[in-house]
Amino acid sequence: MRDNFYTKHGKRAFDFLVSLIGLIILSPLFGIISILIKIHDKGPIFFKQKRIGQNFKPFYIYKFRTMIINAENKGPLITKEDDPRITALGKFLRKFKIDELPQLINVLKGDMSLVGPRPEVEKYVNFFKKDYKEILKIKPGITDYATIYFKDEELILKNFAKNNDNIEEVYLKQILPQKIKFYKKYLQEISFFTDLKLIFLTIWKILVT
Repeated sequence: MRDNFYTKHGKRAFDFLVSLIGLIILSPLFGIISILIKIHDKGPIFFKQKRIGQNFKPFYIYKFRTMIINAENKGPLITKEDDPRITALGKFLRKFKIDELPQLINVLKGDMSLVGPRPEVEKYVNFFKKDYKEILKIKPGITDYATIYFKDEELILKNFAKNNDNIEEVYLKQILPQKIKFYKKYLQEISFFTDLKLIFLTIWKILVT
């Protein structure tokens, strides 16, 4: 893993400062989205799910809720584009990755980093535990190479998974192994400038493509 000084000292300071500023600037947007979710179906504003963090320490990730109430009990842990559990408002939030913004709270708390391997649920981590022993030496992040490459992951799952019965099989055999390769690529290239590059590429990918 490259750039140990940045990893040990600068990365956390960068994460804290950017997430704090981001939450302050985005607070009006957070308020509007919260009101819209409440108006839409009166359910919880946030979706919380246990993920596996650095050194296999579990934490709860925050997202704006984009699916029906108790969706996690009514289908698989992952979703494809036409998943009937996704609400009308949720489709819009997911398209522009707005549902991911509350993860700035996770970054501020220190559970996550702005840039790093995406955090997975324990069930999927256990399938590739040997790989994750290396990957989880650092904090998981909001974005990374895999996030950019698999921006349209739900559409990919829709095209490859015939139904919800085999969606997890497709994810575990075709998508997650590729993600793991990207996670390891980031571990080899980690630096302040790599993080800046990935943040700007993520914003560009969402807004332009």
